Amino acid sequence: MVQQIFVNLPVKDLNKTKEFFAQLGFTFNEQFTNEAAACMIIGENIYAMLLVEPFFQSFLNKQVGDPAKTANGIYALAVGSRAEVDQMVDKAMKAGGGFVKEPQDHGWMYGRSFADIDGHQWEVMYMDATAIPEDVNSMEGQKN
Repeated sequence: MVQQIFVNLPVKDLNKTKEFFAQLGFTFNEQFTNEAAACMIIGENIYAMLLVEPFFQSFLNKQVGDPAKTANGIYALAVGSRAEVDQMVDKAMKAGGGFVKEPQDHGWMYGRSFADIDGHQWEVMYMDATAIPEDVNSMEGQKN
């Protein structure tokens, strides 16, 4: 079984990226942070390694894509309430994040999105597990 997850993301300016995520309330593990990388603590055993592009490239045998132009992933964060969804996304937008799409509200599940300053897409969602409909799989592709 996996004990931890480290999602590695390329960033253009590490200090600006750290400032952006600090404004959203995230902290960093300084033991794994230097001029080329920062270990952002997302939750217990969940981390994002923010790597300056040349350092990120050193782990690859292919080109680094530009997340502002192409999608390579969507990074979803589950929070404890609808209000927390709105608070985090509002903070992201105030800190310089970009609009991605309109909020998604299925009653039992609510989510909003933002792009960080490097263009990575983040989804922030709240799900009321007590209200999940029995036919949840039939909802695929539905909006609002």
